[in-house]
Amino acid sequence: MNENILLQKDFNTPFESFPFDAIAHQDYKPAFLEALKEAKKDIAKINEETAPADFKNTFVALEKAGEQLSNVSSVFFNLLSAHSNADMQALAQEISPLLSAHHSEILFDEKLFARIEKAYQNTAKETLTKEELMLLEETYRGFIENGAKLPTDKKDRLAKIDQEESLLCLQFGENLLKEVERYALFIENEKDLQGLPDFVKASAKADATEKGKPNAWCFTLAQPSYLGFMTYSENRALRKELFLAFSSKGFKNDDLDNQEIMRKIVQLRSERSEMLGHKNYTEMVLKNRMAKNKENVFALLDKLKDIALPLAKKEWLEIENYAKKMHNISQLERWDFAYYSEKLKKEKFNLDDEALKPYFSLEKTVQGMFEVAKKLYGISFAEHTDIPLYHQDVKTYQVLDKNGAHLALFYADFFPRGTKRSGAWMTNFKSQSEGKRPHVAIVCNFTKPTPTEPSLLTFDEVQTLFHEFGHALHGMFGMGKFASLSGTSVKWDFVELPSQIMENWCYEKECLDLFATHYQTGEKIPSAYLQSIKDSANFLSAYQTIRQLSFSYLDLSWHALGLVDAKNIQSVGVFENAITENLQIAPSVEHTSISCAFSHVFQGEYAAGYYSYKWAEVLDADAFELFLEKGIFDEKTAESFRENILSKGGSEDPMVLYKRFRGAEPSVEALLKRSGLA
Repeated sequence: MNENILLQKDFNTPFESFPFDAIAHQDYKPAFLEALKEAKKDIAKINEETAPADFKNTFVALEKAGEQLSNVSSVFFNLLSAHSNADMQALAQEISPLLSAHHSEILFDEKLFARIEKAYQNTAKETLTKEELMLLEETYRGFIENGAKLPTDKKDRLAKIDQEESLLCLQFGENLLKEVERYALFIENEKDLQGLPDFVKASAKADATEKGKPNAWCFTLAQPSYLGFMTYSENRALRKELFLAFSSKGFKNDDLDNQEIMRKIVQLRSERSEMLGHKNYTEMVLKNRMAKNKENVFALLDKLKDIALPLAKKEWLEIENYAKKMHNISQLERWDFAYYSEKLKKEKFNLDDEALKPYFSLEKTVQGMFEVAKKLYGISFAEHTDIPLYHQDVKTYQVLDKNGAHLALFYADFFPRGTKRSGAWMTNFKSQSEGKRPHVAIVCNFTKPTPTEPSLLTFDEVQTLFHEFGHALHGMFGMGKFASLSGTSVKWDFVELPSQIMENWCYEKECLDLFATHYQTGEKIPSAYLQSIKDSANFLSAYQTIRQLSFSYLDLSWHALGLVDAKNIQSVGVFENAITENLQIAPSVEHTSISCAFSHVFQGEYAAGYYSYKWAEVLDADAFELFLEKGIFDEKTAESFRENILSKGGSEDPMVLYKRFRGAEPSVEALLKRSGLA
């Protein structure tokens, strides 16, 4: 019988990359089952150790346990997001409870925890490095805060909660993916395409042809298609139709409805937090974040709200007055906002995305992004065509450090498809640890090239690309001993600093001059456009701030419910409206919901943590001030950022790391100044 390829210790591939082209669906389940057996043996070996419990034979051994299971899980769950199918979704429902149960078994293993407690008490902390001390403290805290000291009956209940929640989160995400797959707006009358630029129509034609309707144009709920239509279409009725389809995902009381799923998720999280001695899930989560507590979080959110809300209302009114003047619109609606704001931006700043896109071909922008990394950190990217891929659209690069040493393997997956969830994210296929370099990936949903032109990005998409690349650099530069503290494995409200700071370079002429050239003529982006980009940087800044704050307040409010209150929530819509009504700028729209499509929180890892984006904006604005002062490509400043932030991962307290780089704690004033809210 042939060995399951997923269980091989060493792959005969460049850089020991995963052999995606050789993995069959039938390999996953047996690989999971065998890897689970091996992981259990690793734990048993720690328990059977006869030598006195110490840091190395307990904490380090536990850190290394289950490596094979981590590898199998990494491949499967990354592809479940990036290149899924019905078979994988069904298997995820079968495997997730087994993984959750295994995790609970480790946390509730009394013999193992007894060793951990002895090793914790007997270890001379002053003999450990900072990273080793962090592993000791975080591992011990993790066991305590996940119920290791609970009585048996409560441990059993906690294990069931974790299993049930993992399945519900999977179902939440699958429903959204199916919503996107199921919806299509086919347009057969060319008059209904008025206002749409050629690149939007070309992409829609390609989508329709792919779906068997070559004489039509197809618009979907995938981000590039949806935004292209909402931004440029003159057909208000169709804008409304597409908006309602997009904004009601998971909120239609049908087979893909997420209301009951998310209510159960909230209840389970509330129950879990109360069992562990916390008032609610928000309190439990923030205790181990950079923010420390809800008072610090709300102090920031409330300050930004008080400043931004009156300005955001003025911005909405400005767009509404413009729409009235232009088309005699009596009341601006949500499905009008992108269209008229784009028109006004073009008028005010002589700038629009359609004019900019030819200067931002994806290929040139990626090369420019690599050049920025080289100028900052001395690293280089060499494309490899001999590395197995999980989809033909993916590209892979070897990353070389400034001394020519191998640093990382980098996967870039840029285009939407029916098997990929929406949005953009960075992930690891292999994490960095002592002696092992990482394999990182960024996954996006940019417009695909057509037969007549390459993939062209909006300026927002350029920022998205740089954002995810910042996460990737964080993963690539990890230099720790332990995978659980390496790269992006940091406090959740610190993880967005490396990504968000990269967006700042997109506004600098010195950066844009590296790659912003017209894809047909090779002409550099005109200076007038560069100035317009800077001038328009704060266009609708207050509105966007309130939008982000609304998400943060909503997330924190769902997770601030005690179990009794969580069970008493009868209507997702009523609860959501109650939380967001004092932040409302636009007219509310019936039958739409943020919560039911809030995948960051109910599918991803941002539960009680969506505020992290704003928290990290304070950090990145303050940190970039130093680059502006010293020069945006100043090697000394970049080296300090790499050494003190990017390479350290979660090995030290994030505020200590930040102050080591910046010399002081961050100030919100830099963010207010940058966003025009000062």
